[in-house]
Amino acid sequence: MLNWVFLILVGGAVITGAFNGTMKQVTDASLSSAKTAVELAIGLIGQMGLWLGFMRVLQDAGMMRSLSRLLAPVMRRLFPSVPGDHPAMGAMIMNLAANMLGLGNAATPFGLKAMVELDKLNPRKGVATNAMALFLAINTSGVAVLPLGVIAVRAALGSSDAAGIAVPSILATAMGTLAAIVAIKLLENRRVFAVERYELASEGTAAAPQPIKGLEQAEQLASEIATAGRGRTAVTAVVWLAVAAALIPYVRNASGTSFEIARALMSDWLLPVLMLAIVTVGFARKVKVYESFIAGAKEAFQIAVTIIPFLLAIIVGIGMFRASGAMGVLTDAIAPITGLIGMPAEALPMALIRPLSGSGAFAVMTETMRTFGPDSLIGYMVSIMNGSTETTFYVLAVYFGAVQVRAARHTVAACLCADAVGLGGSVLLARIFFG
Repeated sequence: MLNWVFLILVGGAVITGAFNGTMKQVTDASLSSAKTAVELAIGLIGQMGLWLGFMRVLQDAGMMRSLSRLLAPVMRRLFPSVPGDHPAMGAMIMNLAANMLGLGNAATPFGLKAMVELDKLNPRKGVATNAMALFLAINTSGVAVLPLGVIAVRAALGSSDAAGIAVPSILATAMGTLAAIVAIKLLENRRVFAVERYELASEGTAAAPQPIKGLEQAEQLASEIATAGRGRTAVTAVVWLAVAAALIPYVRNASGTSFEIARALMSDWLLPVLMLAIVTVGFARKVKVYESFIAGAKEAFQIAVTIIPFLLAIIVGIGMFRASGAMGVLTDAIAPITGLIGMPAEALPMALIRPLSGSGAFAVMTETMRTFGPDSLIGYMVSIMNGSTETTFYVLAVYFGAVQVRAARHTVAACLCADAVGLGGSVLLARIFFG
C-alpha cells in the first residue's frame, strides 16, 4: 500500500508541478524535506531516550506482571469460552498488559502465542473463532495507556503543550476499544457470520506452528517480580505527601473553569508527576533506577536510525506534493466532505494511512505537525489519532497469518468499526479540548 502512496505523491507532484509551472518549488521542497527528515530523526533521540529510559524502569519494577493481575478478572468475563487456566488466557493478558505499557517488543510475541493457543481450542481450523475475533479487535483499537512516542515527537517539534494530548488520547482509545467489544458481541451471533457457513476446516492440513521470535525474552520480561521494601515505601509516601501539599494550594489559587484548571494541570504537571511516579515506583521496588534508565535510553539511537528511511520517504513525498499545488487541489476537493464531521481536510491523510502502516502514519503525523505546528488544531488532531488507534490491517495480517486463518468472519468489520469510532472520537476530542 505504501508503494502506491509514495508513487502517487511523487508522480502527482511532478505532473502537477509541470502543469502549474511550480517545478522549481517541487525541486526545492524535495531537497529541503530530505534535510528536515534527518534533522527530525536526530532531534527525536533525546525525547525518545527520555521515555524509553523511564519505561525501562517500569519494566524492571515488574509493572507488566502487576498490570496483568488487574486485567485478569476483566479478561475472564470478556472471554468466557477460554478456560481461565488455559495458556491462551495468560498470553492474551500479557499481550494487553505489554501494549498498555507501550512494550511492543513483548506485546507481539505474546499476541502470536495467544493466537497459537486459541487455535488449539478452534474446532474449525482456518476459521476465526469468536475469541480470536475479540482479541484482535481489542488489539487493533489501540490500548496504550499513554502515547509517549507521540508526546516525544511533539516535544521535539517545539510544542508548548506536548503532553496535552494525553487525556484526549486515552479517551479516544477507550471509545475505540469499547466500540470494538460492542461490535464483536453484536456481530458474532449474526447468521451471516455463523461459523457453519465456512467450510475451510480440513483435518490434518494445518501447518505446524512456527517458533515465535522473541517469545523467550518476552516471557522473561513478564516473569520479573520486584518486591517493595517497607522503608522505601515509607520514603515514597512522604515524597507524594509533599507533592499533594503543593498541589492543593495550586488548585485553590488557580483561576478559570474546572475544565481549564484540569487542562492546565495536564499540561504543566502531567509529565513531571509521571516521571516522579515512575522513579518512586522503581525506588520502592528496589530497582537500580539510574542504571535501568540508562539501559532503556540507549535504545533511542537504534530507533532513530530505523525510522529515518520512513520519515525521509513520506516527508519528501508530501513536501513535493504540497509544493506543486496538488495538495491544495486535493484539500479543496475533499473539504466539503470532511467538514461534515468537523475534520480539516489536512488531517485526512493521517486518518487514511493510520490503519495501514504504523511507520507511514508516524511520518505523516510528523510532517503534518511540522507544516501546521504541533499546537495547531490539526497538529493536536493528528497527534490524538496516532496516539489512540492502531495499524489494523498489519495486526490482522500478522496474527491471523500465524495460525493460517483465512476466514476472518466478523473480525474485519468490528476492527473497522473501532477504527472509525477512534478516529471520529479523535476529531471530536481535539475540538473539545483545543478547538
